Amino acid sequence: MAHKFEIYRDRAGEFRVRFKYNSEVMFSTEGYSSKSSALNAIDSIKRNGPSAPTEDNS
Repeated sequence: MAHKFEIYRDRAGEFRVRFKYNSEVMFSTEGYSSKSSALNAIDSIKRNGPSAPTEDNS
């Protein structure tokens, strides 16, 4: 699969989510104290991401 969400623990022990495309990290989230919060972040991205506007600040 080319696209995937990955949950991992950072050096501080917090749970983070990163989104990968062909092994390249496209973005990662803030740290969460619980795995369920990281899973909620994934659900939120899936639910809200497709309709999110693009803001060009260039």
